Amino acid sequence: MTDYGHDLTFGAFITPVASPAHQPVELAILSEKAGLDMVGFQDHPYQPALQDTWTLMSYVAARTERVRVVGNVLSLPLRSPVTLARGAAALDRLSGGRVEMGLGAGAYWDGVVAMGGRRLTKGESVEALEEAVAVLRGLWATNERGGFRFDGRYYTVAGARRGPVLAHHVPIHIGAYGPRMLRLTGRVADGWLPSLSYLPDGLDSLAGMSEQIDDAAVAAGRDPAAIVRLLNIGGRFTTRADGVFDGPPEHWAEQIAEVTLNTGVSGFFLMSDTPAEIESFGQEIAPRVRELVAAARAH
Repeated sequence: MTDYGHDLTFGAFITPVASPAHQPVELAILSEKAGLDMVGFQDHPYQPALQDTWTLMSYVAARTERVRVVGNVLSLPLRSPVTLARGAAALDRLSGGRVEMGLGAGAYWDGVVAMGGRRLTKGESVEALEEAVAVLRGLWATNERGGFRFDGRYYTVAGARRGPVLAHHVPIHIGAYGPRMLRLTGRVADGWLPSLSYLPDGLDSLAGMSEQIDDAAVAAGRDPAAIVRLLNIGGRFTTRADGVFDGPPEHWAEQIAEVTLNTGVSGFFLMSDTPAEIESFGQEIAPRVRELVAAARAH
């Protein structure tokens, strides 16, 4: 059992549909009203049925006041880390420090290539992601003198000026599943952001995968507790408890609290575009989870 003692956060994972264009925006506004902390959007630039995620994040940040906006996760092969660094800094300043960065190494390579991106092997995509994190952090390091230089295999920066200054520390969460990505997360990331539906053994995968992150963090001289664990979850809201995230709000709350106390996951995104489910997650489930976890921690 592992509980890192992190504050609990709850969010909505909203599909960035292109039509109707304002649907994801209205769901984000609803999420804020329901008391949720975050809104996240998947990123598939090669899919015209979905809106451009960064543009949507910017629009949502302008239409809301409190919720944090998260790329969940951004498709790095089609997004230059230099441009991401500048865009994140601008949006973070404009939104009052409400931006979080989720990065993915890439998965749908036919779509990436069709958009002009470079096809990479799994190993290459992991290396490219680690370089991108270094570029982001280097350009955000405005307390360091001189231009930022980086000479990598995949990305090169030849003395670019750093900045602008972030409104707050923008955390970098990585969508990791394989051993190499998990080790990368432990070495350099602020957070781990997988989806439950992609975990090989569902919730049973969390402890072992999190342990791999911890081992890599320790080997890199980091405190494993410095890495936040987040999770995209989905399920059914019914009147009878009938499995993992399948039942009434109390059943959901008990299961989420158990996941936090046993695996250290402290951030949960509900994968739903149904207003009533988002409201229940923010107004019923999240407060109850906080109560359960606080009581367990107190003992």
